Amino acid sequence: MAKQDTSDFREHLSNVDQKGKRVWLFPKIIAGRFYKWRTWFSWVLLAGLFAGPWFSYNGHPLFLFNVLERRFILFGIPFWPQDLYLIALGIITFMVFIIAFTAIFGRVFCGWACPQTIFMEMVFRKIENWIEGSPAQQKKLKEMPWNAEKLRKKGLKNLIFWFISFLISNTFLAYIIGSEELIKIVTEPLSQHIGGFFSILIFTSVFYLVFARLRELVCVMICPYGRLQGVLMDSQSVIVAYDYNRGEPRGKLKKGEPDTNLGDCVDCGLCIDVCPTGIDIRNGTQLECVHCTACIDACDSVMEKIHKDLGLIRYASEKELKGEGKKFKFNTRVVAYSFLWLALFSVFSGLVISRRDMQANLVRKKGSTFSATPNGDITNFFDLKVVNKTFSPMKLDVKAASSNQEVVLLGDSLLVMPGEHKSVPMLIRMTKAHIHDNTIPFELQINGNGEKVNVVKDRFLAPVYD
Repeated sequence: MAKQDTSDFREHLSNVDQKGKRVWLFPKIIAGRFYKWRTWFSWVLLAGLFAGPWFSYNGHPLFLFNVLERRFILFGIPFWPQDLYLIALGIITFMVFIIAFTAIFGRVFCGWACPQTIFMEMVFRKIENWIEGSPAQQKKLKEMPWNAEKLRKKGLKNLIFWFISFLISNTFLAYIIGSEELIKIVTEPLSQHIGGFFSILIFTSVFYLVFARLRELVCVMICPYGRLQGVLMDSQSVIVAYDYNRGEPRGKLKKGEPDTNLGDCVDCGLCIDVCPTGIDIRNGTQLECVHCTACIDACDSVMEKIHKDLGLIRYASEKELKGEGKKFKFNTRVVAYSFLWLALFSVFSGLVISRRDMQANLVRKKGSTFSATPNGDITNFFDLKVVNKTFSPMKLDVKAASSNQEVVLLGDSLLVMPGEHKSVPMLIRMTKAHIHDNTIPFELQINGNGEKVNVVKDRFLAPVYD
C-alpha cells in the first residue's frame, strides 16, 4: 500500500495558521501505559529536583552552581575557578553523551526527562484540565466573553501557575546561591536582600511566561536541541513512528461493512488531538515531535476498541518500517560517538579522582638564580603558589624530601582559607658540602593540617665547586 501524500506538512508549523498567527493548542490527555510510566518517572525527577538544594554533605550543599561567585559543588565535591578545565570537560562529556543517546533513541530525553515537558505536561497541563475542563471546554472558555465564570477559572488557574512558578524559581535560585542564602532572602527584611528579591521575581516571571504562554514554542522555536535532532538522528535511530505500511490507506470503519482495502488507521485524528505540539505523527519524523508517546497511547486505545494489534504508532526506526532490519543496529557513527564519550568520561573521571585537595606550583623568583650566604650556604628563592580546594582552612607545612635541603617559609600567614589562592615566598638552602652539580633535583612535600596534600618538584641551582 502506498503512503498517503502529505509532503506539504513541512511547509508550515502545526501551531501557526496561514496568516502567521499562532494557533492555541488544547491537547487531550489519555492515560495509557506510557503516560502512566511517564507520570511515575516525572514524580521521581520532580522530587529529586525540589529536594536537591536541601541535601547537604559535611555541612555543605550536595549541589551548587554559583556562577556569580564561581563556586560549584557536584555530589559534594567542590570545584573552584582553577577547576574550570574540569567543568568544561564535564560539559563536553555530557554533550557527547546527549549526541550518542539521540543518535540511538531520538528525542526520548525531551519526552521523558526534559524539565520543560515534565512541568508542562505533568503539572501545569493537569492543573489546567482540573480547573477549565476538557480541551473542548477550554476552547469554549477561551472564546467566550469575560464573565464571572471566566474570571474565576482564569484567575484561579493563573494564580496557581504563578505560585508554582514561584516555587520553581526559588528552587532554581537555591541551586545557584545555596539553600541557606535563600532562607535568608525569604526570612530577613526585604531591605537587606533587594537583589535576591528581584532575582526571584524575575525567575518567577520567566517560568510563568514559559508555562502559561510560550508552552510548545519553547520546544519548537527556542530550544537548540530540537533544531539539532535533524543532524543527530539517522534511519536507524529509534523514534516514535507511524507504521504507514500497516496503516495506509486510511479510512473510516463502517459498522458491519469491513473494507479489506483499507489499512489499520481509521483516520480518527486522535493522535493529533493529544499531541502537545499539534503535529500529525503520520506525516513522519518532524522537528516539533518531542517523543512524548502521547500518540502511541491514543492510537493503542483505538486499536483496542477495533480489535487490532497494538503498535500502529510505536518506537521504531525508519529501517524497521521499511523492512530493512531490526529496530536498532550499531553503525559506524554510533560506535564512534560511544567510544568518544567513553574516552572523555574516562579522562574526566580520572582527573576528578586524581584531583588533589591542595593545588600547588613552585615558581622561581623572576630574574633570580642562586645566592650565597656568608657561611657558604647556597639559597634559591621560590614562590609557592597554592589553592585550597576543600571546604576547610588549611595550615601549611612544607618539608624537603632530602635531608640535604632545608625549607624556610617567609610568609606572614601560612593559613589558606577554602578556595583561597595564596603565594608563599620561600627559600631552599643547601650547604656547600652537599653541592656537586650546578643543578640538583629536589622534591617538597606539602602538608595541610598535618596531612600530606601535594608534592612539588623542581631543580636547585648552584655554582660548581671543584
